[in-house]
Amino acid sequence: MSEQRAFKNPYPDYTGPGCAQDFFDMQGNLTQHFANCISSKISELLAVMENGLKNADPRDCTGYTGWAGIALLYLHLHSIFGDFSFLQKALDYVSHSLRSLTQRWVTFLCGDAGPLAVAAVVYHRLQKPHEAEESRFAFDSLFDLIMRLFQICDAVLDSGQNLSQKNKIQEQTPLMYEWYQEEYVGAAHGLSGIYYYLMQPGFVVGEDRVYHLVKPSVNYMCQLRFPSGNYPPWVGDSRDLLVHWCHGSPGVIYMLIQAFKVFGVRQYLEEALHCGEVIWQRGLLKKGYGLCHGAAGNAYGFLALYKITQDPKHLYRACMFADWCMNYGKHGCRTPDTPLSLFEGMAGTIYFLADLLQPTRAKFPAFEV
Repeated sequence: MSEQRAFKNPYPDYTGPGCAQDFFDMQGNLTQHFANCISSKISELLAVMENGLKNADPRDCTGYTGWAGIALLYLHLHSIFGDFSFLQKALDYVSHSLRSLTQRWVTFLCGDAGPLAVAAVVYHRLQKPHEAEESRFAFDSLFDLIMRLFQICDAVLDSGQNLSQKNKIQEQTPLMYEWYQEEYVGAAHGLSGIYYYLMQPGFVVGEDRVYHLVKPSVNYMCQLRFPSGNYPPWVGDSRDLLVHWCHGSPGVIYMLIQAFKVFGVRQYLEEALHCGEVIWQRGLLKKGYGLCHGAAGNAYGFLALYKITQDPKHLYRACMFADWCMNYGKHGCRTPDTPLSLFEGMAGTIYFLADLLQPTRAKFPAFEV
């Protein structure tokens, strides 16, 4: 079944510096030729994207599938290339997004928080402090009931403990969460994404609670791993099918790497390396080239492994997935519902290609800290 969801990986695996010399040097710097190829493909895809956006949904303000996501892409391109025209594009698209806020949803990816946050950064870079403050105040008003990060963390931990106790599984895992009555595992709206953030130093969870609540919950997550190294989309699902950032190893990998950083337990890194093998074998998805469930999003797992291990094998694998993405549209992939968007479509692929130009600074957009 898994073979029906992914293409067979046509690339030879890393065997040593010789096989990577056309892509990067011993220090991990991309060769000029490969960097030029990436930059050229970015320009080509941007032209296609811009033309297609003329027919995009004018009401979709979101970062996930709408105008804020396109603005975030151009903000990223400005960071990578330093071209002011990219910043102006970001302003144009985030302005479009602000005119169509949902006035209902407050989440970052699918609600109003994302457009407002992107707008604040765009205005700041353009040295427009008044507009930046307006976006900041609007963003603050969305969270008038939860004004501090400490309170957010408290609420998240309380919720997780309550569900664990309700389900009588507190001896297995002190924390549990559900979304639409399913105990999802993946990074997008599941356990691994929640634990990844709870382990961040910037979150004021507290060392004691990290060790006594989060760590055993991460250990419980590790027990869900399939023999293949992949993870189920939700607790109790025995089907080893999905290798996406949203469901499966490509998203769980970030939790495991962060657990290794925080607790220093080598086993977490070993588990993350297993995830990398799953991505290499099954990560060229027939769903497409996007971030949420596509080759570009899966490739970020290799970059995360490269940053923590400095093993050139992982950078090489990311370059091979980039080569796949640079042949955009030539593999017979399915067309996403929003084919130009940041998380489902072409904008996300462009974002990844730009990130690969500076691999040690690459971060999965709107997720990785």
